[in-house]
Amino acid sequence: MPQIYLDYNASTPVAPSVVETMRTALTFGYGNPSSLHWAGIPARALVEKARAKVADLLGCKSDEIVFTSGGSEANNMALKGAFFASGRPHPHIITTAVEHPAIVEPCRFLECLGAYVTWLPVDEFGRIDPDDLRCAITADTILISIMQANNEVGTIQPIAECAVMAREHGIPFHTDAAQSVGKIDTNVDTLGVDLLTIAGHKIYAPKGVGALYIRQGIQLEPLMHGAGHEAGRRAGTESALLDAALGAACELVSDLAPMEEVKVRRDRLWDELRAKFGNRIALNGHPEQRLPNTLNVSFVGRDGSALLGRLGGVAASTGSACHEGSVELSPVLEAMGVSDDVGMGAIRFSLGRATTDAEVDAVIEKLTDEIL
Repeated sequence: MPQIYLDYNASTPVAPSVVETMRTALTFGYGNPSSLHWAGIPARALVEKARAKVADLLGCKSDEIVFTSGGSEANNMALKGAFFASGRPHPHIITTAVEHPAIVEPCRFLECLGAYVTWLPVDEFGRIDPDDLRCAITADTILISIMQANNEVGTIQPIAECAVMAREHGIPFHTDAAQSVGKIDTNVDTLGVDLLTIAGHKIYAPKGVGALYIRQGIQLEPLMHGAGHEAGRRAGTESALLDAALGAACELVSDLAPMEEVKVRRDRLWDELRAKFGNRIALNGHPEQRLPNTLNVSFVGRDGSALLGRLGGVAASTGSACHEGSVELSPVLEAMGVSDDVGMGAIRFSLGRATTDAEVDAVIEKLTDEIL
């Protein structure tokens, strides 16, 4: 049975150019990057070349990039690092009700340590009201963390507007850009953010690598202490292999032009489904302020998991990958006020740069055969 991959928001295949870079790193980057001899120097060069490529993608300085094991570690570094560096007796963090678990769970952990967390509500499209953020800021606010785009429904948040408010109050602003990097503009100065998270396996790099952008002057307590790697911000011997892979992936996705074609295919998928199923299908997420590759739709009155299981060969998701297998309504859809009969029928189709017209046509045909 033909295999069709439409789950790029969960994870992307490793790009050929990234694989080739990893081959080079395996051959020439086996030394310890901290060693000052003939084996360590090439490894250090690979790490720093990769760091420059990540910085180029974000429009920042190389020394503002810290390599991590992925998006979850980068988010934890931002949240916990700000908490422990604040020195406040009652530190306050502001985030949203639709964040990824890699933000939600660290916030809940910090609540156990005395932090007060404000969870901003969202509208029916999954978008926050900047006025709610303005009202939530207090003298004890140490960090604002709002994802640039939601992993489940693709809704893009008004990050630049929110970051202006944070700067007016002297509050560091973090955005989880794991889903938005390589799909929309993530220049840190355009966004106005102080901290930004990247996850390698969302941008055609392998799993196990990511990065955190830390604007110069922002103080974070390290999560791990040791020999002072990454300018003292993350202990542990650097992986020239994985860092080089992330650098190559960032170079690849810095060109956003292919995402226009992805958006055309995404929109055609939605238009065809809406024409065939009418009021039996509903769009979840903002109709315009949405990632160009993401289509989260509900087949009203149906079980999305069961329907997806009957689409033989189609890889998609009934929510974010972290919620896969759950029979409960997605917390994101719940926060958006989506009813159970609509939300339980949700399927997320997330397209990638390699998605073809033929694959889109095949999914439309399979859904038509199954539902009509």
